[in-house]
Amino acid sequence: MKKLLLATAATALSAGVVAAEEVKVGVILGFTGPIESLTPHMAGSAELAMTEINESGKFLDGITLAPVRADSTCVDAAAATAAAERLITAEGVVAIMGADCSGVTGAILANVAVPNGIPMVSPSATSPALSTAEDNGLFFRTAPSDARQGAVLAEILTEKGINEIAVTYTNNDYGKGLADSFAASYGGTITLSAPHDDGKADYSAEVGALASAGGELLAVFGYSDQGGKGMIQASIDTGAFDTFLMGDGMYGDALLADLGGDMEGTFGTVPWAEGDGADAFAAVTSAAGVNGESSFTRESYDAAALIALAMMKGGAATSEAVAANLMDVANAPGEPILPGELGKALEILAAGGDVDYVGASGVELIGPGEAAGTYRHYEVKGSAYETVEFK
Repeated sequence: MKKLLLATAATALSAGVVAAEEVKVGVILGFTGPIESLTPHMAGSAELAMTEINESGKFLDGITLAPVRADSTCVDAAAATAAAERLITAEGVVAIMGADCSGVTGAILANVAVPNGIPMVSPSATSPALSTAEDNGLFFRTAPSDARQGAVLAEILTEKGINEIAVTYTNNDYGKGLADSFAASYGGTITLSAPHDDGKADYSAEVGALASAGGELLAVFGYSDQGGKGMIQASIDTGAFDTFLMGDGMYGDALLADLGGDMEGTFGTVPWAEGDGADAFAAVTSAAGVNGESSFTRESYDAAALIALAMMKGGAATSEAVAANLMDVANAPGEPILPGELGKALEILAAGGDVDYVGASGVELIGPGEAAGTYRHYEVKGSAYETVEFK
């Protein structure tokens, strides 16, 4: 194995001599699967950051970044691992923007990224288990851990005076992690906490068990294009529940387009930001024709920007430069950098200065390289998401 890795590295080095003008960055997201309506906007946002870097003409003496997409499927660890391996062996990527869902992200990290020394920056893998994963300093994320989201959701219910609920969660690392975090923080009664599988045609049995247990509402910690949507649809059809608490995986325009008329009063959380960085992101995505108002788009732009700025800080478009410098460019001290100011950041770094990348999501990486983060508490009103507050 060691000889194979050395041979691969030697091949990559020799290829770099021939084509040093272009460096590839993987963009691995669930283009198929339970969040496929979200990922095109996430990818577009990440690629927008790379385009901004390239168009500045200031990146490492004219090197350009070339995004290469791959499908994580969100839920199939074997398929995600194979896709990531192709990014490295066939495409020669030096870093990965992704993956998206927690289970496939962990699989790629353990099976592909760590053995090959490839850094990953996930915009949306939120399982608390990833905080302690063996990553050799290669894993970062721009979305906060669900250890925090669970506490925020519990706080919202307390403020609303809701003392008894039922919980359903998608039967994987993400769903169970969020359900456990929520249960640890919620001071009320959980009448039943039960998993659901994605891809089923009928969820009436699962909903029936939850309805029998009772509760003022149903918390749904699933995916907006799959089982989570199915649980809400079955609840509405049977009259079991008419109000829902939703985790971040449920936030999606397609869900409201299909069910919004029956979800009045439903509420939930999604990683989001407000302020100058969020305003700047809205301006650059609007100008580029990218939908920046979908979930995890800010975090995707920020993930790609951090990869590029870390390379610039390290003076080389390499995996090693990303891993060694990403925390430095993400945090103070340094000149604050917003979306649309990546060219300015490159100038500062080229002159030997420091940057503090604020980005679209108010980036501040803590602990093992994960976001402190803020959440948008929203409510469904008139078949639209309306902001209540930020937490």
